[in-house]
Amino acid sequence: MKLKKSVAVLSTAVLTAGIAAGCGEGANSKTSQTTANSPFNLSMALMQVGDPPNKGNDIEQAIEKYTNTKLDIQWIPQSAFDDKVNVMIAANEMPKIMKVNYVPTTISAIQSGLFWEIGPFLKNYKNLSVQNPQYFDNISVEGKIYGIPNFRDIGRAGIVYRKDWFDSMGLKLPTTVDEWYNVLKAQTQNDPDKNGKNDTFGTVLFKKYNEGTQPVITRIAVSQGAPNRWGVENGKFTPEFMTKPYYDVLKMFRKLYEEKSINQDFAVFDDSEAIKLMDSGRVGMKLNGVYNNGKSYQDKLVKSAPTGEYDVAPFTGPQGIRLAGEPGNFGFLAIPKTSVKTEEELKKVLAFLDMLMDPEMSTLQLRGIEGKHYKKVDGDKTEFTDLTAYQRDVKPYRDNLVNIEGYNVAEQKDTPLGEKGTKMTRENIKYAIPNPALTLTSATVSERGKELDQMIWDAQTRYIMGKIDDAGWQAEIDKWLKAGGDNVIKEYEAAYAKTGKK
Repeated sequence: MKLKKSVAVLSTAVLTAGIAAGCGEGANSKTSQTTANSPFNLSMALMQVGDPPNKGNDIEQAIEKYTNTKLDIQWIPQSAFDDKVNVMIAANEMPKIMKVNYVPTTISAIQSGLFWEIGPFLKNYKNLSVQNPQYFDNISVEGKIYGIPNFRDIGRAGIVYRKDWFDSMGLKLPTTVDEWYNVLKAQTQNDPDKNGKNDTFGTVLFKKYNEGTQPVITRIAVSQGAPNRWGVENGKFTPEFMTKPYYDVLKMFRKLYEEKSINQDFAVFDDSEAIKLMDSGRVGMKLNGVYNNGKSYQDKLVKSAPTGEYDVAPFTGPQGIRLAGEPGNFGFLAIPKTSVKTEEELKKVLAFLDMLMDPEMSTLQLRGIEGKHYKKVDGDKTEFTDLTAYQRDVKPYRDNLVNIEGYNVAEQKDTPLGEKGTKMTRENIKYAIPNPALTLTSATVSERGKELDQMIWDAQTRYIMGKIDDAGWQAEIDKWLKAGGDNVIKEYEAAYAKTGKK
């Protein structure tokens, strides 16, 4: 089946098979047939970024026809999203599908029994059941699954680097801390752009270099054998910054800073400014990027360095490719018990979500409508014909619903570097090291987590800048432990024990 400018109405038999199959029941009586053939009324609360889609638009109609549903979507502005969700939860007035973020209020609502546990049902759905379990582990609460992720790539941590510099200087991609030091120093000190000026950097740090989901020191340290944020062994937890591989990387950056081989103003430098330096051809390696950045950086680089060439590579260490895994979601879709009252109705909702990953629906979400947003080229590949229209018409659904690039959708035609980045993003989930504390609860983290994180981030920056020595760094760790870090470790260990994992 092809999605054209107007999506063909599917046969009654197909529609009946769709939602009815999710109910686990046949349509053997007149009553059940009538119910199965009638559209399933499905209310949703989703996040609005930009202008909300018009009601009854082509995309919404296509979803309704394929899934035999009647959609009622409430678009909540991103700026007010968490507050609005909290109000809906407190009032117990929720739709049948509700996008939520993995935040303490959501977790509390789950623990209070407001949402369906869906883990035991997933095996019955052909698309949902074959996704990597790590996606679901990363939204679990006390080891149980209460929603479907808004899937995002887990193993996309990539190095974007100046291949032309590496080739001309005889450099190889680093796999040890010493090699990292030598490569970053050479690109700063040895005039890789051959302009006779000392105006390049191996890499550029910025003020939030170790925050968020793409932390620089964590990424390199993980490649050297460190855990991703937290390590667990025999049920005992250790923060990354108390491991030797992490400390070795921290010492390396301290040495680079002392030798002026990284930017001296990194503590106040914004990442947007670092990107401008890359675009102007002055930076050899971006370490907080993803594989798919390569193409866009290449497009901008040629304006300032026409012969410049970017390439992408995974973080690799003595044990081979080893990546700091990302959360793998942009929130998740939960199903409230107050609006979905029976197991039969729950199965209908899950059937709808599963159908969104069928080839027809995956193509609709990830490419749009053929002839309007994309066309087929080079055999089975696709190419956007109106990306602006796609972003306006389709992206709101793609960002909120259920889809994964590369699953049940034709490849997109791109530059060789773009296609390489997409392939690596898809395949490298198998090298992703998860954060075992990602879904664990800790009262101390809920109350004072940001304060404790900031203590360590500030200490790292002071250590790199030479304001504290090795003894001072250890003193900061001790201070963190006494300020609540010890409690976090104990609480994570207790929460981990409840999951039954070893």
